[in-house]
Amino acid sequence: MTFRLTLVTSALVLSMGCATTGDAEKKDANANGEQVAENIRQKQSGDEKVTEFDLNKDKKPDVWTYTVLAKNAEGKEYERVSRKDLDINWDGKVDIARQYDEKEMVSREALDLDFDGKVDEVIFYEKGMVVRKERDLSSAGRPSLWVFYEKGQIVRKEKDTNGDGKVDYWEYWENNQVDRIGEDQDGDGNVDKWTKNPDAEG
Repeated sequence: MTFRLTLVTSALVLSMGCATTGDAEKKDANANGEQVAENIRQKQSGDEKVTEFDLNKDKKPDVWTYTVLAKNAEGKEYERVSRKDLDINWDGKVDIARQYDEKEMVSREALDLDFDGKVDEVIFYEKGMVVRKERDLSSAGRPSLWVFYEKGQIVRKEKDTNGDGKVDYWEYWENNQVDRIGEDQDGDGNVDKWTKNPDAEG
């Protein structure tokens, strides 16, 4: 798994950005995101044109770029990149699937970290900057870890530690370190126990 994660990490250039915080103590995991374990490779839609690239020269495609017709400010048509699929270990299967907004900035990135053809992690972007990551840690087919970012730094982590589909563990971060941890011990969606990091500032 370490080797596989290293492959994925080396293939990604990820930006950090802002995220919104909220009343996380009462947040249901299902409200935080979508189903994770979808097939990473999606079917080509009727209005998409696909172009294949062979970056390692093995005579097999390893990058698929999808474009759609769009119009610029002057009303002139052009081909806009809507998404890209990447095969980073050259086994012929998609490992990273990126979606792009109307300005051709990454808006969503799905990762197959164990190369089984299913999405394990989804990264969400706003204006090209990372705002949230969702990962399936238990292979349950849904997110069990959420990481939120603000101004390039982690501000909060949420976990479903018992697999019931609800957040029951919260980490609040300040100055690049955990400030406090909240735990829901009775499953009612509220924090029952707070633990303060003794080394945290303030």
